[in-house]
Amino acid sequence: MTESEDLPPLEEEKSEPKERVAHQFRTLRELVDHVSGKDLPPVPAQEGLLLEALPFPFLAIVGQQEMKLALLLSLINPAVGGVLLVGPRGTAKTTAVRSVLDILPQVERSTCRYGCLPEDIEAGGISAVCPECAKKYAEGIPLTAPDRVRLIELPLNARIEDVVGGIDERAADHERKRVRRGILAQSDKNLLYIDEINLLGNDIVDAILDAAAQGSYTVRRGPVSATYRARFVLIGSMNPEEGRLRPQILDRFGLRVMVRGLEEASARLDAYRRVQNYLNNPRAFIGEFAEEMNAAREEIMSARTRLKTVIIPDKVAKPAIQLIQKMGIDSLRAELTWFESARAYAAAENRDEVTFDDLRAVAPMALRLRRSQFMDDYFKDRSGEEKEVEGLLDKLGHLPSRKQSTKKKGSNPKRRTEKK
Repeated sequence: MTESEDLPPLEEEKSEPKERVAHQFRTLRELVDHVSGKDLPPVPAQEGLLLEALPFPFLAIVGQQEMKLALLLSLINPAVGGVLLVGPRGTAKTTAVRSVLDILPQVERSTCRYGCLPEDIEAGGISAVCPECAKKYAEGIPLTAPDRVRLIELPLNARIEDVVGGIDERAADHERKRVRRGILAQSDKNLLYIDEINLLGNDIVDAILDAAAQGSYTVRRGPVSATYRARFVLIGSMNPEEGRLRPQILDRFGLRVMVRGLEEASARLDAYRRVQNYLNNPRAFIGEFAEEMNAAREEIMSARTRLKTVIIPDKVAKPAIQLIQKMGIDSLRAELTWFESARAYAAAENRDEVTFDDLRAVAPMALRLRRSQFMDDYFKDRSGEEKEVEGLLDKLGHLPSRKQSTKKKGSNPKRRTEKK
């Protein structure tokens, strides 16, 4: 007996006219599936659908001048090497990072989901891009389009496959497997923000360090491999109460900002009023700072263009290097970050030459947390051994040879051999 024979027809169960029945169901299961929506066609997955972002205006943040200056310098000159924000909870670290979205300039970005660029073809030929981009290139269709710099956030629960990428099964349409782009590849020409960076796993930290140092990375999954660009500005934040940051990744950050709470009561009250107005009506509050935000974006773009002509003369650079040596800083990234951030500061001030005042303005951010007490103690422990080796080397040319020492004893090895 079938299920349709177990139940009477629906029209017999209800005395409603047939024309009011929208569907003919043969079984009760079909009716339940229809009501629950199981018989509806699947909705195709769509990527990149996000709610409209309404971040807190960057220029509306009260105080925190050093933090805002560090973020602006990193936008003007990516060679600064990123920014690390160190401070307790509730000091607007994450708010400041997310608020730079409205002042980020535009860049040329690939329109392909695999990140194909014209320079890929110039370096590796037409086979270096996907078939769709190869067809576009042959037809003269641009592979890039102007796009705003984005803020890519790395979640704490991210896996290594999410960060570097994995096998993309959808590439079967191209009759070959490809590696899916990870978060690092998506961060190319963007800002990569890592909140609570001191809590990340070692494997993810190592991957980020390698990509940041090389500007690209290679993913290998069995016989399939792919190389992606990863030219991003690294921004991290951390609360020292929750753990220390590994020295390897700390050295990768150019500017280090100590973010403290607002000290003046009037400033704290002003911050509260602004947050309250933002929560009550975000659009109206953002509109109050729209003109200033647009001006800031234009100034950043102008400073980026002017940066190419900014120089640091020897009369300024040499004393600065002597200061670094007096501080006992070993890492060469100290002067690299210091000088590049000073160049960005001069470019923002519409000048083509770095002065001592520019160096003073950015020195605390560039030079703090550079010295290592561990390495100082380690080298001191080795000093005794070094002195011993140097003393023996000084006597190396003055030590008597074996032949000379034998003659002094009055013995003749040849006669002694003949007697035997």
